[in-house]
Amino acid sequence: MTYDLKIVGGSIVDGTGRERIRGDIGVKDGRIIAIGEAPGKGEQTIDAGGLVVAPGFVDIHTHYDAQIMWDRMLSISPWHGVTTVVMGNCGFGVAPTRPDHRNLILRTLEKVEGMSVDALEAGLGPTWPFESFPQYLDAIERQGSAINVGVLIGHTPIRFYVMGEEAVERPARPDEVAHMRELVREALVAGAVGFATSKASTHVGYGGKPVPSRAAEVSEIISLAKVLGEVGSGIFQATVGKELFLEEFAEIARATGRPVTWTALLTGLSLGAGDHREQLRRSEELAAEGLPIFPQVTPRALMFEYQLKQPFLFEPMSLFKPVAAADLEGKRRIYADPSFRNAFADVMERSARAAFRSAFAKTIISQFSPDPKLEERLLVEVSRERKVKPTDLLLDLALATNLDARFRTPVANHDEVEVEGLLKSACTVIGLSDAGAHASQLCDACLPTYLLGHWVREKAAFSLEEAVRMLTSRPAEVFGLSDRGLIALGMPADLVVFDPATVGSGKVRRVFDLPSGADRLVSDAAGIEAVVVNGTLVRQFNRDLLNHSGSVLPGRLLRRGRAGA
Repeated sequence: MTYDLKIVGGSIVDGTGRERIRGDIGVKDGRIIAIGEAPGKGEQTIDAGGLVVAPGFVDIHTHYDAQIMWDRMLSISPWHGVTTVVMGNCGFGVAPTRPDHRNLILRTLEKVEGMSVDALEAGLGPTWPFESFPQYLDAIERQGSAINVGVLIGHTPIRFYVMGEEAVERPARPDEVAHMRELVREALVAGAVGFATSKASTHVGYGGKPVPSRAAEVSEIISLAKVLGEVGSGIFQATVGKELFLEEFAEIARATGRPVTWTALLTGLSLGAGDHREQLRRSEELAAEGLPIFPQVTPRALMFEYQLKQPFLFEPMSLFKPVAAADLEGKRRIYADPSFRNAFADVMERSARAAFRSAFAKTIISQFSPDPKLEERLLVEVSRERKVKPTDLLLDLALATNLDARFRTPVANHDEVEVEGLLKSACTVIGLSDAGAHASQLCDACLPTYLLGHWVREKAAFSLEEAVRMLTSRPAEVFGLSDRGLIALGMPADLVVFDPATVGSGKVRRVFDLPSGADRLVSDAAGIEAVVVNGTLVRQFNRDLLNHSGSVLPGRLLRRGRAGA
């Protein structure tokens, strides 16, 4: 027997949570055909002595919907061992989109997902190779990708497609809901892995207006979700709000028989009712009733780096509604206005939630070019030295740099004792990397290597076998990705080889490699020795091995959760 690829001498962690075994893996025609003993030679051989061989990691919460059209490698996810992603979360996406609505979609993504419009326009080009959702899936499949991709159909593009700009202003009429239902059905039949929406108050779109899904009545959302049950496939994904939370999810799960997953169960930040302890308790009660409802959790603190050009963290405040609607000069005028400053200070001192006040007190000045000595210092510390209010200092530093100064705030998940409880619950699933979104504000695409380095090696909170299960078969099962997440005979050969003694995520750094030179934050991986997708070695020793533009790439479009479905 000659294998296309042979991985020898590794500790095989198969993704089930079972104890590792020592042995070899043989791959032929993109599939695993030998485990443990693999007699015969390999056309390519990887020496995994002293290393772990695991299934490729599965990231169920990304926003690569636009980026995939110009970055077939879907960087930086493969750097960190990810071989499968799901896009279209929170109801956002780029299809279906009428040609005359493209600017609406791009301006929405700019605001709500922190994407550069210049980068989006340069990357997508003047003529998009799709309008409908089925055409979008075909375009992804035609151009190929380095890793596997599943796509959710999003509520925001559907509403724009049916209602135009009125999508952000009003509930839909019955005929419009009927049209949207047909678009969801068309998408699921074409291969969408589910339907996604959002009612989160943080999701503010262009002009300071709520994103389209927030203008929808809950009855509309439930009606669209019921299409999942009628078709008999797909998951319902939502970013929660006070109108759409656990009891509504229970209703949807009962009515459709389909799984529900929601974003996100975090310490120190609640988008729905109650704090994280109450939300976890109720989630576990629903799970005990047999309802397939899965809160998404993350092992990382949610650290936002931002400029007051796009004050994402503050936009849920009614005080910031005029700011969100203003251009750059308008924002400068508002920030300089004494009445706004007094109101901002008052809100932060009296009205803001205690958790948000606590997070704001930990804000770091991350970039201030006129005086770099201020960088990496606490905002409140500098404000005390200068005898000014922290909110005034924030605005002063921003105005002194034409709103280019950057600040970093830990908005959630910085209490690791509480985070550990969320990670260990039997009803939760790891998600919320947000890879591809908020590119200049955060970088959590490194979530898998962070879990393995910090929570497994440094804290010993999980066994390596359990952590690998949490990154592989668990998210694949929840999202119905039926041929991913395991090392088993006959399974596609999605594999990651890593060093358990060094695996981890590097310090976040800023690069300017998006279209039009736009910036993003990235984190380098440590200890990831090789990444294999469908039997093809795509990365080794921290280098891409494929030609980004010319190669036929090995990633597969997972229609209805399975390659070739």
